[in-house]
Amino acid sequence: MTAAPRTPLLRRVPPGAWVGAFWVTLILVRMLQRPDELRHLVQYDGNIEDAPLLATAVVTTLGALLLFRAPLAAVAVALAGAVFSIGMAVRETTFVLFLLADAAVGYTAATRSRRLSVPAAGLCLATLAGYSLWRLARGTFFNASAPAGLASTVAIAWLIGNTIRQDRAHTETVRAQATRQAITAERLRIARELHDMVAHAIGIITIQAGVGSRVMDTQPAETRKALEAIEATGRETLAGLRRMLGALRKGEEEPAPLDPLPGLAALGHLVGRSASAGVRVDVRRRGERRELPPDVDLAAFRIVQEAVTNVVRHSGTRECTVTVDYGRGELAVDVVDRGRGRGADGGSGYGIVGMRERVGLLHGEFSAGPLPDGGFRVAALFPIPVEAQR
Repeated sequence: MTAAPRTPLLRRVPPGAWVGAFWVTLILVRMLQRPDELRHLVQYDGNIEDAPLLATAVVTTLGALLLFRAPLAAVAVALAGAVFSIGMAVRETTFVLFLLADAAVGYTAATRSRRLSVPAAGLCLATLAGYSLWRLARGTFFNASAPAGLASTVAIAWLIGNTIRQDRAHTETVRAQATRQAITAERLRIARELHDMVAHAIGIITIQAGVGSRVMDTQPAETRKALEAIEATGRETLAGLRRMLGALRKGEEEPAPLDPLPGLAALGHLVGRSASAGVRVDVRRRGERRELPPDVDLAAFRIVQEAVTNVVRHSGTRECTVTVDYGRGELAVDVVDRGRGRGADGGSGYGIVGMRERVGLLHGEFSAGPLPDGGFRVAALFPIPVEAQR
């Protein structure tokens, strides 16, 4: 198990400690400049550097310590500081501390659920309502626009924070959906790869086993060749399955297999294996051969492999033609045989469905069906992106 890296020392210090250190340093510096600094810090003499400074220092320090762990308590501390500063000559302190409570409300709405953010906003509004009722109970005139304006700042802070939280939740949902879609697409790709690999190998093995059983008594040499072909095909398929399943079992931190995926360059190997099964494959290439996008190259090879495999298994003929046409901005693949004209699946498989899905994923065109004069034809047309042709 890999140990998680340790958090840097400076990042382990809580924000409240940094805020407190700032205020302590500021007060110590002022004590060197004014011997009676501590006395001034507790006086309501109208100097912003005196009691209002101390109230702001205490509220910001406690608020920073509580905000990330108990945001509702941080809001309460800021409101308590605002109420405490009402009697001070510097009235701006009350508004500043109340705006700090607004900031805590916005943070709570952005990072916590509504079950916590709504009470935080409600606490601010209740404080404003209590202050207004207290002034009315005393019978003193006061400007109601100030509490109303502060109430609007609470609503604005909560709405901004709630919007941020909803956007973050939406982003997480989209990311989770994209991850699930990527996993599903990868599973489908692996299923197609396994189907193509196993279907092709089993088709070759079945043909070779049939040939061996028929000539076992009369042609021992041909029987030996058939058994050797079965052994070679089985070993190759087993090795491919082990590589693929091994890659699925590996952890994310382990390197991915470096074996290249097959492409049209591997058609020669496919021709050789089909010939060993008794089906001659005539490969014809048209146009200027060039490097293809990996997904198109792999899909084209799998189409040919699946079509040739079904020729071996179902057509009843001993030859077929594979045409690869490198056109301008497209790649055409065509597999034709002159057999019985049966479906490429033999009526019971998923070959045509899988081939059609492969081509559809690359926005290409696919067709498969019997020919009018006998035989069967599989055709696929892949568009090649412009940037891939440069």
